Formats: sequence, structure tokens, C-alpha cells
Amino acid sequence: MRVLAVSDEEVPALALASSTLQPDLILGAGDLPGHYLESLVDRYGVPCVFVPGNHDPDHGGYRRSRAGYTRGGLPCEPPGPRGGINADGRVVTVAGLTVAGLGGSIRYCGGPNQWTQGQAARRSWWLRLRARKRAVDVVLTHSPAQGVGDGEDPPHRGFAALGGLIGALRPQVFVHGHVHPFGHPGADRTIGEVPVLNTVGYSYFEIIPGQPGGFEIRERRRGA
Repeated sequence: MRVLAVSDEEVPALALASSTLQPDLILGAGDLPGHYLESLVDRYGVPCVFVPGNHDPDHGGYRRSRAGYTRGGLPCEPPGPRGGINADGRVVTVAGLTVAGLGGSIRYCGGPNQWTQGQAARRSWWLRLRARKRAVDVVLTHSPAQGVGDGEDPPHRGFAALGGLIGALRPQVFVHGHVHPFGHPGADRTIGEVPVLNTVGYSYFEIIPGQPGGFEIRERRRGA
């Protein structure tokens, strides 16, 4: 299947009718407005799985019922794209692809979707429990792992727990955003044998669900 992964920076050309991409699924790695992800869903007519970034609004506290979403007992619409699947702290299978997700970044200013290293370790542990006996194809996060493509400034330091999470789940690819390459191609990295894909801007890849080694990059645009 073909996957369009996006994060942090809008690429308006992706939503145009002239785009030649043909994804089966869209992955959002955070810090993109809901209307942008909705425009991609409308353009390609495929599902969207996303996690929130540190600049996104708080996605907590929403409950879904037959009548729609509520928060604090009041009807409301959650942030994010309409119809999008929030994979933060969850393992979801969409269009045949199994995705384990963790949103947010390191805590640096007390905003929503920010976590200490200890909180991130607990969230990673719970995600590992939820993924038991399931073959995970993609780990989708906003933050990178500590020491693997993260930044030196406090807001862009990665989570230490993500290295162990990747080692335990052994996905075909680890997709994240958050760290802007500012037009520089940068180095592709790995954790063990798992490719690490910084998808700021966008990446377009093919993957065979449930088949290790079935991942291949087709096209990408690094952040501006």
C-alpha cells in the first residue's frame, strides 16, 4: 500500500488536483491544522491517522457516543481533521496497516501535548502493553527518539523511551516530525534495523502490511 506521511509544514501542492500521488492512507505526525489534513483527505479520498504535536490543541477528554462527541458532558467536536483517527496512545489498524501512535513533545513551556521524560516513559509502556500480540507496521510519533535525529535545544530534545519502544515493537518504519531540517536533506537514520523517517514536509512511501522489510521510500520533500 502507498502512504502519504505529513508533519509540521503545509505543502499546498499536495491538495491540488494536479498532484500525481495516489496514497491509500494519510499519516499525520503533528503540528498541522485540521483543515489541511481534511483537504488531503478530500483530495485523495482515503483515511487519515494522526497524532497531535506540541503546537496542536489539547485532544484529551473527548468521548464518542451514538449522538456524537462530548467533552465534560457537553456536545462538541474534537480538534483535528473531521473523520480522522487519533492514534495517540493507541494501536489502530486502518486500511490493513497497523499503527502505534504517541503524540506530543518534551515539556518545555507547559502547553498541551507536552510530557516529561518520566511521563513519556509511562505512555510508551502502556503503548507496548496495548500492542501485545499484534504486529505493528508503523510507529507514528510527533517527537523523535533521544539521540536519533533530535535537536540540541530544549524544545526539540527527543524522548529517551522511544528507543526501547521501537526495539520492543520492531515496526517496519518509525515516522516522526517536530525537528525541522530547514531545507537540508539530513541523514536517514535507524534504530537497530528499523528505518527512522523525519516526515516534516511530506514523505510518500510504499509498505506491505505485516511483512518485515516491505517498506520503501518513493518521494519526499524536506521542510523548507
